[in-house]
Amino acid sequence: MYAIIDLETTGGQPTQDRITEIAIFIHDGDKVVDSFATLLNPGRPIPFYIQQLTGITDDMVREAPHFHEVAKKVVQMTEGCVFVAHNVRFDYSFLKKEFADLGYTYSRKTLCTVRLSRSLIPGQPSYSLGKLCANIGIPLENRHRAAGDAEATAILFDRLLKISQQAEAPGYEQAAPADKLAAVDANAPSHNGNGRAAKQPSARKVAAVQQAIKTALLPPNISPELVASLPQEAGVYYFHDAQGEVIYVGKSINIYKRIQQHFAIDYKSRKSLEFKNSISDITWELTGSELVALLHESSEIKRMKPAYNRAQRRSVFPAGIYLRVDENGYKRLYYGRADANNQEIPIIALANQFKAKGFLYHKVARFNLCQKMCDLYKTNGSCFDYQVHRCNGACVGQEPPEEYNKRVDEAVESITYEHQSFVIIGAGRRADERSVVVVEHGRYLGFGYIDGTFTARRLEAFKDVIKPQVDNKDVQQIIRQYMRTKHKDKVKVFA
Repeated sequence: MYAIIDLETTGGQPTQDRITEIAIFIHDGDKVVDSFATLLNPGRPIPFYIQQLTGITDDMVREAPHFHEVAKKVVQMTEGCVFVAHNVRFDYSFLKKEFADLGYTYSRKTLCTVRLSRSLIPGQPSYSLGKLCANIGIPLENRHRAAGDAEATAILFDRLLKISQQAEAPGYEQAAPADKLAAVDANAPSHNGNGRAAKQPSARKVAAVQQAIKTALLPPNISPELVASLPQEAGVYYFHDAQGEVIYVGKSINIYKRIQQHFAIDYKSRKSLEFKNSISDITWELTGSELVALLHESSEIKRMKPAYNRAQRRSVFPAGIYLRVDENGYKRLYYGRADANNQEIPIIALANQFKAKGFLYHKVARFNLCQKMCDLYKTNGSCFDYQVHRCNGACVGQEPPEEYNKRVDEAVESITYEHQSFVIIGAGRRADERSVVVVEHGRYLGFGYIDGTFTARRLEAFKDVIKPQVDNKDVQQIIRQYMRTKHKDKVKVFA
């Protein structure tokens, strides 16, 4: 049994939007045997652009039932059924969220008619519901209304079932997609001459459908064979669109498992669904080391700037936190520009001077430093914190430099590495190989690989085997956090 479902909603994000209409068509494998459709009161205004798209207005849903009033019927109708929809993850995610809000876990096997259509009628110019139905002659009335879209999806699903039933017919594999469609009479009744449902060989009927159920979580353009070939090793992976462009870069200690997790999540917005549907290929690079995977991912995101990576796309960090010692022996933190004109090396690089200033304020508060000594309070006398007894008086020479500098050193240590120059030696891509990550004078230089026979006593020897990389705030944070974990890598420190 199959439950073909379509929803209309107040927007594209299941976490915050609600359902305004639901339609369900129950298909027993031969024909539609039951249906249900109703408007739903979402309990909130429907955005104007959604009203324009669907034709569903606030007035229309004002007296409609709320979801909890039809929830039991939805459960009963779909019990034991495969959840079928066009772009199934969108509708399924919305229903799961509505049930979760009621304290109920809704779980069904799913099948996506987009994926099944690509498998059984390949070569279509578009697999969106409207264009696909137009291309293969399925009437679609009341577009963007649940009943209209669900009915069209039910007709499409019925045709796909019939195509799968004929898959073993002589000449089928050689037939063009149009010939396959022509072999299916859309208006033919789903019964034999005696008025009984026509029985088809189950193996013919379920092969493609069962495969679609098993692969329902995969993007429509990704084959299960490609997923099965993914390595269960550490590395960086790339999602490509139909034109071959990289649209997302990720990393994992187990590429196969991480990508499976990508595809298994419930989608929270239309954008995330568009992202999934855009994935047409997957490539990868093995790194052996988890740390190298983290660093290489960060570098690749900044180099490629993929459309669906946001957090680490910035490649320029024009501000930084610096340290100097004044004429009285006080260590003074300050923020400033971090560019080619500034020959000083920042303790940490940041996105802009506003963030650098905020970062420094945080360190001042955490380590009880003086605002004036950190150039955050411009005055010829004492700072404001001294006046309210939060500063120990370094700004007016009352706190000795050696006492104040201890806290400055603690602040610097919290944002720098434990050692200034060191090499992290970790797992390689093969059993006879090791990875190396090199940091010199507090700056990340890059990573590379050595074989098991490599020995060196000088940092220069390790610098010769790495691929130079750009140092920035993100890689500094990656290395600091990794060093604080219970890693098994060897750290070789140089004076």
